[in-house]
Amino acid sequence: MDYTNEALELLRWLIATPSVSRNEAAAADIMEQTIARYGFQPRREANNVWAVAPDYDAARPTLLLNAHIDTVKPVSTWTRNPYEPALEGDVLYGLGSNDCGGGLVSLLQVFRIMAERNRAYNLVYLASAEEEVTGRDGISRALPLLPPVSVAIVGEPTGMQPAIAEKGLMVIDGVARGRSGHAARGEGVNAIYEALDDLLWLRDYQFPRVSPLLGPTKLSVTVVNAGTQHNVVPDECRFVIDVRTNEYYQNEEVFQFLCQHVKSELTARSFRLHSSSIPADHPLVQRCVSMGMQPYGSPTLSDQSVMPFPSFKLGPGESARSHSADEFIRVSEISRAIGQYVQLLDDMAF
Repeated sequence: MDYTNEALELLRWLIATPSVSRNEAAAADIMEQTIARYGFQPRREANNVWAVAPDYDAARPTLLLNAHIDTVKPVSTWTRNPYEPALEGDVLYGLGSNDCGGGLVSLLQVFRIMAERNRAYNLVYLASAEEEVTGRDGISRALPLLPPVSVAIVGEPTGMQPAIAEKGLMVIDGVARGRSGHAARGEGVNAIYEALDDLLWLRDYQFPRVSPLLGPTKLSVTVVNAGTQHNVVPDECRFVIDVRTNEYYQNEEVFQFLCQHVKSELTARSFRLHSSSIPADHPLVQRCVSMGMQPYGSPTLSDQSVMPFPSFKLGPGESARSHSADEFIRVSEISRAIGQYVQLLDDMAF
């Protein structure tokens, strides 16, 4: 069977079906129909669709193959129709082709292949929703319904190099308070000035524990808002901190540390998007290395952030193409990925 052509046809169908985050129902329908057509029994929760290989044995470890079906909105600089799958030689253009349609369709073919082979592990395939917005109706709704997972491969575009660590994300809202007054008379307490010391400290502070894979935990103040008009001393200055944690820091730990070192009031929007990683000596990672792959750390967030088990990213395509105009994937990348995945998983034990 030509698994590459099967993957390509499915990907073209998905590209032609808009599936921006929180609007993936039609794409989920396609995945559900395709999995059923392949002879498996799909299950669905919201717009998350999965299947378990028929030889499931609770006494064995379970490998999850995961990729997401949603896309970002197309940027305005596309020079072609983002929803028209255009195949030009080896290149397939279309929104979501690279992020992460290539991994999505490749892993489904690998699931088909490996489901027919003798394995020392169980196999689950999951096409998840709302990854681009880390939505609560995405993979977080599906994971509790899956068999217990031992390890996961996430099909994000990594050039088929294993991203064995990934930075976490925490967004913090800060507010410095003053007292309004007339600017001409020097009345009141300027909230902008009250915030200045905190903003400078946040700019300059460096966390001491630096990861060899992910580098330092990074703080960035990305939004500042204050004032209503030129002659009124502002009584409030609001700002947003983007925090990217490495595997040495938990989000809750960082938040408490910041609260102790700034005067402004801080509120974390969520703690749940933690840094994720898999030990470098895990058998799957070691098999990747033996195949000539190079493990690395990824700065971009994925559904790994909510996985409570070891996981790593490995998929066709390149991260730099994601969320860009005229996004594309190469057919040869999909074909090569299918072969590499099968080589990785065949006769594997973990």
